Amino acid sequence: MVSGFRGFCSILVLLSVLSTISLLYRASFYSHEQSLELGLGLGLGLRQNQNRQIDLLTFPSAWNHLSFPPNPPQKLLKIALFVKKWPDRRHAGGLERHALTLHLALAKRGHELHIFTASSPNFSFPNYPFENLHFHLSKPTDAGYLNQALIWKQFQDQNSSGKPFDVVHTESVSLMHTRSKYVSNLAVSWHGIAYETLHSNIIQELLRAPNENQTNHLTERAGKVVNEIKFFQNYAHHVATSDHVGDVLKRIYMIPEDRVHIILNGVDEDVFKPDYNTGIEFWSHFGIPETKTLILGMAGRLVKDKGHPLMFEALKQIFTENSTFRETVVVLVAGDGPWGVRYKELGDNLLALGPLQPVQMARFYNAIDIFVNPTLRAQGLDHTLLEAVLSGKPLMATKLASITGSVIIGKEYGYTFSPTVDSLKKCLYEVWEDGRGVLEEKGKVGRERGIKLFTATKMAAAYERLFLCISNGKNNQEYCKY
Repeated sequence: MVSGFRGFCSILVLLSVLSTISLLYRASFYSHEQSLELGLGLGLGLRQNQNRQIDLLTFPSAWNHLSFPPNPPQKLLKIALFVKKWPDRRHAGGLERHALTLHLALAKRGHELHIFTASSPNFSFPNYPFENLHFHLSKPTDAGYLNQALIWKQFQDQNSSGKPFDVVHTESVSLMHTRSKYVSNLAVSWHGIAYETLHSNIIQELLRAPNENQTNHLTERAGKVVNEIKFFQNYAHHVATSDHVGDVLKRIYMIPEDRVHIILNGVDEDVFKPDYNTGIEFWSHFGIPETKTLILGMAGRLVKDKGHPLMFEALKQIFTENSTFRETVVVLVAGDGPWGVRYKELGDNLLALGPLQPVQMARFYNAIDIFVNPTLRAQGLDHTLLEAVLSGKPLMATKLASITGSVIIGKEYGYTFSPTVDSLKKCLYEVWEDGRGVLEEKGKVGRERGIKLFTATKMAAAYERLFLCISNGKNNQEYCKY
């Protein structure tokens, strides 16, 4: 027991030291990012000095800040993608949605896409209007992972038939490091790493009820961080989907800066956009009275590590202690999971809507006044946050580095809270007291920034430029300069 406690303390000390290093770097990074946004006009200012070039492979900020040509390039690529599963639009997680959004956009721009993924008896692949989009299916392992031997054989066969692949992309560890080390023109996108999960485990340990048994997650996760630091070196190029992860990969995982590239997630700007009328229709469909003065919205997997027990308790206490709040506020919850049922215990002013299709989600965002994300998982860059931003809605989210470093970078964009019931309640009251007028202004400011950074078009253009830069061939240097 003593040795376990000492190990736990050692983990906390190590994390504290590493976080201090990271914070010092972030301070200088934010100053650099502000100069990009204010002084360079999100990349446009670079044109004022035609002699100034930057090396994209060592660019320290998100590539989304730069402006790449809207037209497809003269060089079209043959791209291999490894992804654990191709998404079912209804139940897709963030990683799968990223793969779908990005690679359909690249196919639309004329690139030849070969997707190596698992077959599923419960899912039939949709027909896409692209002749340049090819699926290579294989039966998953008993544990549900990609069979590495099979997908590697498929990849080698396709790579040796006609034109070899210009670039290889893997979503997380879909292509394991034991294979990736043989591919020099490869980029891996990280939607969550063990270092971030360690932070999430610490939060959940602090929130553990006295009658719950302590787990070994902290010790196990620390070991996974060390393991990742070792094998991450086997991937040629790393794409961080948040500014924070880019910092961690460089500072903590010690990956050379010219192999770490920050490209923030993007969502379909043609689907997620302000539309007042669809919001009103949504209200009418679900019978929301117009007398309600504040509508809170939440979406995603309704599970423990997404912070829903925390949100449930905060709302329960507020509804009990403040009848005016209870009578004037409606909470809409989209998604599925065990906490969808629990939320119904809070009364008629909380509506659990179940999982919604993307088009329905667009209407959902337009029906709410603010989007709330109480997540305890400090991983990646949540697509729901970006969908809400493009829909013109302000945000309220847990004070996690991936969120505060890339999305809610100031009070003008929304609200943040520590993962405790008291902090969450205080934040909910602040939102309620500010009211719709303040929220609408924050939503407008957030959307202005979101259109410049968080669209699928921005994301695809940045990935395309990275793929052109690291692709096979001797004439790629022009694509590595900006």
